Amino acid sequence: ACALGRAAVRCGAAGACFSAHLANVSYAEARGACGQRGGGLAWVSGEAELQLLLGLLAEAAAPAPSLFWVGLKRDASACTDAWRPLRGFSWEGSDDGAAPQEAPAALGRWAKEPVRSCITARCAGLQVAAGGGPGWGWRE
Repeated sequence: ACALGRAAVRCGAAGACFSAHLANVSYAEARGACGQRGGGLAWVSGEAELQLLLGLLAEAAAPAPSLFWVGLKRDASACTDAWRPLRGFSWEGSDDGAAPQEAPAALGRWAKEPVRSCITARCAGLQVAAGGGPGWGWRE
């Protein structure tokens, strides 16, 4: 999976690898660049993957606070659901069954709650606060 420029890479025990590429680009540009590298925007299906990704971003010496694109999106036909951990967002690629459909409640931390809507497609990224550690959350 790909989160763009200088790259750092980490792989988990299950064989999934993440790379972080530092660049100031849009969600669509990041998704396209990852596709050109043979990957896709990252999915996070559990706490172990989240910790691996946070460690990778710290290793990449990303400025903090920073927002990193991951494959988190909400289609125009989906509504914001405040009671769900991902608030109605889903992992890009979940239509073919490859990405996880749901996220554990522990991954339901939002740096800023998404706008409530049922008519607008939106994407979200992983926001990392200064100092790393527990300072993370999803952000529309």
